[in-house]
Amino acid sequence: MSTDRQVESLFIYIEKDRMVKGETEINQGRVTLPANTRTEDRFAGRRVVTIGGGSGTFSLLSHLKKHPFKITAIVTMSDSGGSSRMLMDEFRRQLPLGDLRMSLVALARNGALWREVFMHRFERPGDSDDEQNNRGVAGHSLGNLILKGLQDINNGELLLALEDAQELLDTAGSVLPVTLAQTTICADLEDGTTVCGETDIDTRGEKHPGSLSAIVRLRMEPEDVPGCAQAVRAIRRADTIIIGPGDLYTSLIPNLLVCDIARAVRESEAEKVYISNLMTKHGETDGYKASDFVNEIHRYLGGRVDRVIVNGGPFQADLLKTYAGKRSEPVAADRTHLARIVPNVVIGHLNLEDDSLARHDPERLVQAIFAHDNF
Repeated sequence: MSTDRQVESLFIYIEKDRMVKGETEINQGRVTLPANTRTEDRFAGRRVVTIGGGSGTFSLLSHLKKHPFKITAIVTMSDSGGSSRMLMDEFRRQLPLGDLRMSLVALARNGALWREVFMHRFERPGDSDDEQNNRGVAGHSLGNLILKGLQDINNGELLLALEDAQELLDTAGSVLPVTLAQTTICADLEDGTTVCGETDIDTRGEKHPGSLSAIVRLRMEPEDVPGCAQAVRAIRRADTIIIGPGDLYTSLIPNLLVCDIARAVRESEAEKVYISNLMTKHGETDGYKASDFVNEIHRYLGGRVDRVIVNGGPFQADLLKTYAGKRSEPVAADRTHLARIVPNVVIGHLNLEDDSLARHDPERLVQAIFAHDNF
């Protein structure tokens, strides 16, 4: 079977130039390219920029590095929990390091040992929150401590610390913070109240399983922070910009609240791709359809993406039951509305099967992103 046909069979629906086409059969299997394919050649040197954070970005970067792209991962700096929070409290003006570390590990080529070193987390002595028990390295990620040490060696320069970490890990690309300024994200709710801090916004649904007031506006304090100059430069030079996958209000939109970043994406000539979430999230995106996610990206970007990737694959009944218990459900692919707001819509079987969590199949996802290039 030719590469073109393999890619065509992957997708239920590809919508271009605002024209809706009929459905095709879902390909339930994973697509594998022939061993003698030459598609790698056409991607050699292509500049790909990812914008996001969290586990979704980690998975995507882990598979993008298998191809000869020039990758730059631009990472949200709104993390306010875990080891990052402890370092910020202990050293005060310390920027959060968690998502930077995760992206570095995702792009690492220097063997499993270094990846395990950067991912290792020291255990806490029991569940006590007593200050005496939480001193030292307890609860810290070793990778975060290494980054902090490299930053100290470089006289506090985070970008130089990241360069050294990239050399240690032999990364398949660069990792950059969206801003070098200290920021906090705040969510203004429909009932007039406000929740501040990435962790509090992210865990609001877990802590309150009942009905919650909807988010009407996400903002950053301070509002006018400069974007990292190297990140802006990477966006301007990109061939493809990928937003997501990741939590809409805590991993993706915080990057677009940095005005320099949003402006650079709007003005870039690169193809702009948004990857929609697989599931809604209680307390953030209750009842959202795919078009609702896209509309929020457009709202904070101040412009339009060129392509949206939406899952159309089925989930196991037990997984759906588990997520329903958390008041989460699969994001509906409302193709008619999507076709009105995005020139190119791809809906396909993009989720992993036989998994206890709803996650993208990274191989299918990469193929969906570059489907028009006969990946």
